[in-house]
Formats: sequence, C-alpha cells, structure tokens
Amino acid sequence: MDDHDLLDRLGDFITPHKRALFDRLAPQRTRHVTVVLEELHQAHNASAVLRTCDLLGIQDVHAIESRNRFTANREIALGSDKWTTVHRYGGTEGAQQCIAGLRARGHRIVATTPHADAWTPENVPIDRPIAFCFGTELQGLSAELIAACDGALRIPMHGFTESYNISVSAGIVLYTVMQRLRASTVRWQLGEQDMNALKLHWTRAALQDAQAIEERLRGDAAH
Repeated sequence: MDDHDLLDRLGDFITPHKRALFDRLAPQRTRHVTVVLEELHQAHNASAVLRTCDLLGIQDVHAIESRNRFTANREIALGSDKWTTVHRYGGTEGAQQCIAGLRARGHRIVATTPHADAWTPENVPIDRPIAFCFGTELQGLSAELIAACDGALRIPMHGFTESYNISVSAGIVLYTVMQRLRASTVRWQLGEQDMNALKLHWTRAALQDAQAIEERLRGDAAH
C-alpha cells in the first residue's frame, strides 16, 4: 500500500467536512517561504508565530533551541501546531545545521534586523525560496546567525520605540510577502506528491489512534 492508497483509506476515518477542508487547504500551502525562530523562550510568542504561519499557508517553521525549548501555548496556538510542521535543532551546532539544510534546499536566508540599508517586506526578492529569521524577544538574532544570512530585512518604523514585538514582526513580514507571492507568477505551491504527503500528515494528526488504524489497514492489504 503506497501513501496515496493509505491516504484514501485513512480518509474514511475522518469526517467528509474535514477531508474536504484538507483538499481545499493543501493547494494553498507553501514551502517557498519558511520561518526560522532562534531561541524563543516565551511560549505565547512562539504560539502566535505558528498561528500566523498556519493562517497564511506557510507550512514549515524551523526552531533553533540550543538554549531555550520551543513550546506552544494551546490557548494561543489554537491547534496550529498540529497543522504546521516544526523542525527542531538542538545542541551547539543547531543553528549551523538549520541554515545549512535550508541553503541546500535553495533558500535565501534573510535576517530580520533594524539595519537602515536592509530590504523591506515590500521589496525583498521572492523569486527563489526564502527563509526569514527572527531572534529572541530581548536581544534579537545572534551575531553568528546574522553572519550566516544572505541579507537582512527591516520593517520601517515611525515611532519612538526601537522594535516591534517578534510575533507582530513576523505577522507584518509574512503577510506582506505572502500577498506579493500569491499575486506573482512565482511557482510557490507544493507539488502533487508533497501535497498528498501533507494531506496524509494532516489525516494522521486528526485521528487519535492513527497508528493502530494504519497498522490494521496495512495488515489487511498484505493478505
């Protein structure tokens, strides 16, 4: 039984409404834009970013957690941690592994900083896959991660305070970029194989006993 058959069979165990929802939302998902979160320690900020990514159709979030465990607050995330994919990187080499993996998949790595000569959400290039890096609530991105990036992005500010809250920054950047991407001719959607794999992942997440059901289905198919 391949994944396509498994998706079809597992789909019988969820409601028609949810199955239709997966079919409608999967074509709106993207891995062209992704997010890197470095050492966030406040669960409400991590949760708010996950929720934003889910609502904008951004599937992947990469959490560097060498010092601070990346956790979600259920009351804020509202289940978005179930529908997005969180990739975790721990240990002393976590940041390097995260950036190296994204770069190997063709992503342009962009640091969000207040640099005056940086791109803005309105003009950052979106012609190739892009990963936006956001840092800790108090200190921002580490110098090491900034040095590993291909460029920087700033959000123009016209007030007295020095920065936006991280979840607000992520919301402004990601909404603007996704609006531009959806209006462009860039091929940002998932391919059919990736889309089916994602729907299979969501179907498993929707079932409390997915593993037991899947094992029974595979066993039946083998006889």
